[in-house]
Amino acid sequence: MSGLVAFDPGNYRYLPGGFQYSAAVIANPGWEIERARFARPVPLAEGFARIEAHLASVGRPPTALCACELRSPEPLVEAAFVAFNRGYVQPLERWGLYRDEANPVARCNLCPELGGLTGPSFYAFSYTVPSASKAASFITSGAAECPDRPNYRDSITRLGETSPDALRDKLRFALGDLEARFAPMGVSWADVLNVSLYTVHDLHHAMAEEFGRRGALAGGLNWHFVRPPVQDIEIEVDARAVRREVVLAS
Repeated sequence: MSGLVAFDPGNYRYLPGGFQYSAAVIANPGWEIERARFARPVPLAEGFARIEAHLASVGRPPTALCACELRSPEPLVEAAFVAFNRGYVQPLERWGLYRDEANPVARCNLCPELGGLTGPSFYAFSYTVPSASKAASFITSGAAECPDRPNYRDSITRLGETSPDALRDKLRFALGDLEARFAPMGVSWADVLNVSLYTVHDLHHAMAEEFGRRGALAGGLNWHFVRPPVQDIEIEVDARAVRREVVLAS
């Protein structure tokens, strides 16, 4: 995992990822991250407008945006996922966030198994605000059972398998990938306040061994009944340390 890159207009640093999102973000000293969730997902274009308005209402510029949480109707093949991401980064480019294939904004994008969405939507977003707190404030992007690089399918752990043993191996890979992002930020599981698991599969058999032994369950576990955004990927996990969250009307 490469080192942190400063994004001074947003008052945070990020771990480089692909053009579509960074691997993680951490607030600079004197700043912390706040999270805002919509009561119900809102369509993507409306979401960007709502984000800009919310940031203005709290006295922050668009460049303060540091993480986005999306929901999509269904998993895509990788080529379609890349095409979606090319459209997604355009507003970020206008706001001065995305430049020269570098994107400081972390992200997760999941597909609710029970449906109900007609198009890509915003679920939540996060941004930096001034703070006197000395505690680490950070968010990771979702980590799955394969490296986050092109040609996902070629590297998926136990591709096409969903047996208990296969799911445990997938989860172990995802959590290992997530942990690899902690060291460059100087944090550990002890600093994490929220862990989210995104899958439609039963992973109770792996909870103690994979989450528990890492000390990852101190704050509980948020389990979302969703699928990752790319076909053939079964599991995604992320972690954050955010101390203030608000819910916005949809």
